[in-house]
Amino acid sequence: MLNKTILVTMLGLLVCGFWLSPQFKIISAGVAIFLFGMLALEEGFRAFTGGLLEGLLQVTTDSTWKSLTFGVVSTTLMQSSSLVSVITISFLSTGLIGLVAGIGIVFGANLGTTTGAWLIAGLGMKVKLSAYAMPLLVFGIIGVLQKSQKLRGVGYILAGLGFLFLGIHYMKEGFDAFRENIDLTAYALDGYSGVLLFTLIGAIATVIMQSSHATLVLIITALSTHQISYENALALAIGANIGTTITAIIGAMSANEQGKRLAAAHLLFNVVTAAIAIAAIYQMAALVDWISALVGIADNDYTLKLAVFHSVFNSVGILIMLPFIGALATRLQQWIPEKTRTREKPIYLTPSAAELSDTAIEAVRKETLRLFDNAFTLIAHGLSLHREDILSERSLEEVVLRKSRPIPLDFDEEYEKSIKGLYSDIVAFISRAQTRMQDDQAERLFELRVAGHEIVDAIKNTKHMQKNLSRFIVSPNRNIRQEYNKLRLQLGNLLRELVNIRDGVNDPTKVLSLDNLKVTMEKNDATLNGQMERLIREDRITAQMATSLMNDSAYAYDIARSLIKMGEQLFASGNREAERVAKSIALTPEEVQDIAAVQRD
Repeated sequence: MLNKTILVTMLGLLVCGFWLSPQFKIISAGVAIFLFGMLALEEGFRAFTGGLLEGLLQVTTDSTWKSLTFGVVSTTLMQSSSLVSVITISFLSTGLIGLVAGIGIVFGANLGTTTGAWLIAGLGMKVKLSAYAMPLLVFGIIGVLQKSQKLRGVGYILAGLGFLFLGIHYMKEGFDAFRENIDLTAYALDGYSGVLLFTLIGAIATVIMQSSHATLVLIITALSTHQISYENALALAIGANIGTTITAIIGAMSANEQGKRLAAAHLLFNVVTAAIAIAAIYQMAALVDWISALVGIADNDYTLKLAVFHSVFNSVGILIMLPFIGALATRLQQWIPEKTRTREKPIYLTPSAAELSDTAIEAVRKETLRLFDNAFTLIAHGLSLHREDILSERSLEEVVLRKSRPIPLDFDEEYEKSIKGLYSDIVAFISRAQTRMQDDQAERLFELRVAGHEIVDAIKNTKHMQKNLSRFIVSPNRNIRQEYNKLRLQLGNLLRELVNIRDGVNDPTKVLSLDNLKVTMEKNDATLNGQMERLIREDRITAQMATSLMNDSAYAYDIARSLIKMGEQLFASGNREAERVAKSIALTPEEVQDIAAVQRD
């Protein structure tokens, strides 16, 4: 209701402005065109984030200075701190980078965004940009209409630049017209009252337009046409820095706790930086005069001096905040703790993770690994084994013989709490994310969906055999007890090996290790069938025991088959070409059976 009221109020004010002033109409159209250009530019760069930006992000964020540099460079290239913030929140939410690295990127993005002020002040106010806007728009729209994702991305970038240039042109035209009719400098305020008021105006303008770049363009164009004073322009720039945090805050609303922590860090950095800039605005202005004289900027070139000021106060903020980045991350983790979950809920499957195809795939992979971890515990308990015993270095044969008491377990309750909801969330997320992916990316998501399905199948088969297993591992009949302990041992060893493969070296060919498990599975199944026939023939077990063992050995075989298939899909490293090669040389089912037969003989 509040949002609708604000929207209606804004629309009403705009209509009044259009009615009262044709110049205001031109300026507003310029802002709208500029913002549309920002959206097109972001859309264009998203076409190139699938793999390239993500790969760079992972190798350039292993230190604070690298993270800071990445934030500066990426924002300079894309001219969108908003896009960099969204990508950073997305990667942080999926666990691809840590909180300290994310904070470093956001700090760098604040400095990187100042390059936009330099370009606009140094070029945009001195060149007729509308002459370049038209061909850019023509070539851009041609590119947007292409089927190729890369060509469409280039088209959006060209069109975005065209709209940016056109928006700057119209804003400048509007303020030039204002200069002829109205002198806005008559409303300028001196002293700290003016600084505080115009800081607030800058923040509100940026919150409304959702772009500090748009606010800076307005400030620079108004300053270039002498519609605002230099001192008030400095305060407006400070306010724009505060207002730009709203983008990160909005992006973090749909993120997990890590994303919210990053948004809080962004807000804290900008508020602290703004407070320092306001307190020392006159000293910083003097520093700007000195730097400007040093690099040859004229005393009356206030647009370029504004760009210098924008860079200076952001640099000062980074220098002050950077030594405390580790402590800030620790404190944010205390202020925004992880939520206590009554039922298992996804950590990585956030709307921000779905913004980019590669992060969506990584989010699903990590969430499916969590599903496997939960299933591991449930299957282990279904076998009356403890997770820590399977993951230890102890002999599982000794563990199985020593721990023969059934573990009390409400299988249905545990399944509902730790598996069912999480699996449903994964499936729903995949269904939404697949619609805007390329074919190879959608194929990877389908493989992960198969992995989740196999995990659930393994759990259901464990439930089927758990009742008999709990009864027969304490049976007075030594023979049936031994056979069920063999099933426990085989599946316990399988779980141990799967974890070893998962946690092993990041090698695309590691899935070939699963071939050994397939051979072992076939060999164990055949051996058990032979042993079962002998026990029945020699009357060592009853007919009821034999029927139960026959059914449960089939369940054990299905559990093993599902878990191995899950490993083939889930434990891949991400190098798609290497994975395809590894899968092409993996053993076929017929080859597995032949090798198992040879080893039995």
